[in-house]
Amino acid sequence: MFSRAVRPTVSLVRTLSTSSQNNAKVAVLGASGGIGQPLSLLLKNSPLVSHLSLYDIAHTPGVAADLSHIETRAQVTGHMGPDQLDAALQGCEVVVIPAGVPRKPGMTRDDLFNTNATIVATLADACARNCPEAMICIIANPVNSTIPITSEVMKKRGVYNPNKLFGVTTLDIVRANTFVAELKGLDPARVSVPVIGGHAGKTIIPLISQCTPKVEFPADQLSALTGRIQEAGTEVVKAKAGAGSATLSMAYAGARFTFSVLDAMNGKEGVVECAYVRSEETESKYFSTPLLLGKNGIEKNLGLGKLTAFEEKLVIDAMGELKASIKKGEDFVANMK
Repeated sequence: MFSRAVRPTVSLVRTLSTSSQNNAKVAVLGASGGIGQPLSLLLKNSPLVSHLSLYDIAHTPGVAADLSHIETRAQVTGHMGPDQLDAALQGCEVVVIPAGVPRKPGMTRDDLFNTNATIVATLADACARNCPEAMICIIANPVNSTIPITSEVMKKRGVYNPNKLFGVTTLDIVRANTFVAELKGLDPARVSVPVIGGHAGKTIIPLISQCTPKVEFPADQLSALTGRIQEAGTEVVKAKAGAGSATLSMAYAGARFTFSVLDAMNGKEGVVECAYVRSEETESKYFSTPLLLGKNGIEKNLGLGKLTAFEEKLVIDAMGELKASIKKGEDFVANMK
């Protein structure tokens, strides 16, 4: 039996602030899914969340009832089906969207486009109508296209704010930190690798040269490490052998990013996370870089920093795919009935 004094807590060491208590209403859209359930559990465990609003097309009342028994302060409500979507979103300050179908072996993130584009467009429209001022954090793949989709839907509704719309690429950073730490015998909680670009294959660009603490690898090992970070999602898809894609690590990464957003909204200074956002940093309209977060979303885009020749080539090689994915998302909304 655990003593209440030493009750274990889920510690997202990097970002989970316990010094300030916020009264944030946070919605998870896709809360019954493989990412949505563990993500909702992590959010329920946080003192930063006062109301956790869960939405999905099935099973949400059960997930909400289950989570509601946990002895933390967040009130949990469950909302199921399109008729209850508006109610789930009203008054929300942060919306996290892991909804959509996962990859199966042999699929790219882009293969998910047709199904997930429709889902994300529908949910983005509901956000625009019910909580236009909320921070929107998109996990649904392909992120390289779902962020442009969300932007265009918000523009149509006249509520687009590029400083409050984020493609959650945090799992790429989490993986980079872990893999570097493993190779160098370091504590992963103390490793920080910026990852820029996009969130698929070769658009994922880890900046090992900017790692804290400073690390160095021979060229062949650096190339292999970069490739592993870029294809880490496929590593999990293959290992799960048809049973889905990365869900637990993605839930952790989604929670880490959400806590950073909440911390910054709460007035904590110096909160920096990478995310895929509207950007002027490169010739790609959307691009992930380290961002200084504040009370109103992006306070400052910190840019790419100093790149090595190897990293500069990765950026150049990513541009074609990034631009095509962005155009595909924009065209989808332009052609919506």
